[in-house]
Amino acid sequence: MAGNSQRRGKRTTSKKGAAQGSGGQGKRALSGRGKTLSAEDRPWHKAYTGTDVPKKTKWKQEKERRAAAAEGRPPKAGSPAKAGGKGGKRSHRDSGDGVEVIVGRNPVAEAMRANVPGTALYIAHGIELDDRVRESIRLAGNRDIAILEVTRSELDRLCHGALHQGVGLQVPPFHYETYADLLAAAAEHPQPPLLVALDGVTDPRNLGAIIRSAAAFGAHGLVVPQRRAAGMTATAWRTSAGAAARLPIAKATNLTRSLQEAQKAGLLVAGLDADGEVDLFDLPAAVDPMMLVIGSEGRGLSRLVGETCDLRVRIPITSDVESLNASVAASVALAEIQRRRSP
Repeated sequence: MAGNSQRRGKRTTSKKGAAQGSGGQGKRALSGRGKTLSAEDRPWHKAYTGTDVPKKTKWKQEKERRAAAAEGRPPKAGSPAKAGGKGGKRSHRDSGDGVEVIVGRNPVAEAMRANVPGTALYIAHGIELDDRVRESIRLAGNRDIAILEVTRSELDRLCHGALHQGVGLQVPPFHYETYADLLAAAAEHPQPPLLVALDGVTDPRNLGAIIRSAAAFGAHGLVVPQRRAAGMTATAWRTSAGAAARLPIAKATNLTRSLQEAQKAGLLVAGLDADGEVDLFDLPAAVDPMMLVIGSEGRGLSRLVGETCDLRVRIPITSDVESLNASVAASVALAEIQRRRSP
């Protein structure tokens, strides 16, 4: 047709250009995810033929759950709803409340050994069962924790994209004590009360480490602010190595007011501060009823909290290091207080 030779974009050669490659993505997608285990090879399945069969497997718990639903009664503890339902979802939150999932083969195995409370153990379909996974399954069965086999995409959703290695442990919402009950229980203890308060500690790993030290050195409870501070997340649970199940923890709506209430109850409020006026190793008041306040990782004690404290205690440092990590400083101070209180 006349005029076609002037058409814009007309191809002048019969050869096509080089196609853009996929970088091997297509080949990897076709490689699959490995062998699919048969029912006889899955420790959580009723047809499993191995020796480490859990006491209560997934099919038994699902049977109990359906029977409870048919009778209109709540299911037994340790038998949550199926994955993907309301009982299997992990909720977003800012305060640390709600359902959390510990992920990774080593972290899950360590959490199970430390008796961290769990409501469900998630196993991705088709994963390789190594010693850590088998141990987690065995411990979950012994503790009547539901063992749920889910797809990798479902586990990705539950863990919000975290690297889970095919394993996840769901932990329930943490139960916080009331501050009044915490003070009352500490006052009734035969030894002088020792409480720990945190002022703006935002790293859940520091929170878990402080909880572990507080439980190890005889503290009777711990207080965390309700806002701008880390709560009891799965990371804090794991770092505490189960100590959070043994140490009462309360939330304070207003930390300054909580410190004042502790002072009225007869406790000496001592804040750890690099510029404190009292040396930790020259603190005879360590044997008296005390609340030890730990500042945040960066700025230490806030102004109002520092002014509320009866005294500020410093840890002597002989090197050029400016300060210690919040959890390390708490461990040093609690160890010294315990040493002074020991007969």
